[in-house]
Amino acid sequence: MRIVFMGTPDFSVPVLDALVAAEHDIVAVYCQPPRPAGRGKKDRPTPVHARAVDLGLEVRHPVSLKSAEEQAAFAALNADIAVVVAYGLILSQAILDAPTRGCLNIHASLLPRWRGAAPIHRAIMAGDAETGICIMQMEAGLDTGPVLLRAETPIGTEETTAQLHDRLSDMGAGLIVQALTQIDDLPPQTQPTEGVTYAHKIDKSEARIDWTASAADVDRKIRGLSPFPGAWTEIDGQRVKLLASRLTTGNAAPGTLLDDTLSVACGDGAVQLLRLQRAGKGAQDGETFLRGFPLETGRTL
Repeated sequence: MRIVFMGTPDFSVPVLDALVAAEHDIVAVYCQPPRPAGRGKKDRPTPVHARAVDLGLEVRHPVSLKSAEEQAAFAALNADIAVVVAYGLILSQAILDAPTRGCLNIHASLLPRWRGAAPIHRAIMAGDAETGICIMQMEAGLDTGPVLLRAETPIGTEETTAQLHDRLSDMGAGLIVQALTQIDDLPPQTQPTEGVTYAHKIDKSEARIDWTASAADVDRKIRGLSPFPGAWTEIDGQRVKLLASRLTTGNAAPGTLLDDTLSVACGDGAVQLLRLQRAGKGAQDGETFLRGFPLETGRTL
C-alpha cells in the first residue's frame, strides 16, 4: 500500500520499521518539528524524524495541518491509507478523508477504556490487570472510531510504564502489519458506550508521593510515572525520584523506613523502593543508592 506514516516519539519507531520491513510504500513521514533539547538547547529532531532520515524517507513536520496549503499537500500524496501512532496533532476531517481508505490509529489501550493522551500511565496507576493495542479507524472524535483489530496483554505486578511502553510498541507494530494484510476482512466494530474512561495527560503536580495513601496506590504511582515525570519524595531536603517498587509487608507511621532494603510504610501496608534517582545523578538500584546516601531505619521520608 501507499502509506503516509504519522508519528513522533520512540513509541512510533518500531511501527515505522515494521511497515518498511513489510515492503509497504511509505510516501511520506509526518512528525512533530525539531525542538530545543539538551544543555545547548539546540533543535533536535524527534525519534521518528531521525529514523525516517536513516531509512531515506521524505519527512514533513508542519506545525499545523489546518491550512488549505498543508491539506492540499497531504492529499497530493495520493495515499491508500495513513497510519497514525502518537503523532501529536489533531487531524481535521480533510486530512482524515484524504487517503482512499482513511486513517488508522494504533492506540495503546483496550478501547473504550483509556481514550486520550496517557493510556499506558493511567492503566498502571489505576491498577488494571490487563491492557493492549487497538487498531482503530479514525474519526473526528477523540479515540472514538470503530476498532478493526485488538490484542490484549497482562500488566506485570512490578511493570513500569517504560517497560509496558516498549512491549506495547512492539505489539502495535505487529498488529498494524496484520491489519493491513487483512484489511478487507476486518469489519469495523463500533466501540461500546459503556466503560469509557479518559487518560488525561500526566501533570507533574501528580508526582509527589503521599505516604498516607495505601501501599497499592503508592506502588502503582511509582511504576506508572516511571520514568517520566518520575514519582518523588523528599529526603533531607533533597528531591529523590522513585522509579521502581514492589509491594512488601510491614506497618508503621506512614513514610517510616522499615529496614535496610528501603521498605517504607504507607497508610496501609508497605512498599520496597527498587530504583531511585537523586537530582543530578543517574538512576540506581536500592543497594547502590544506600551506599552513597545512607539512611537509618526508623527515619521518616
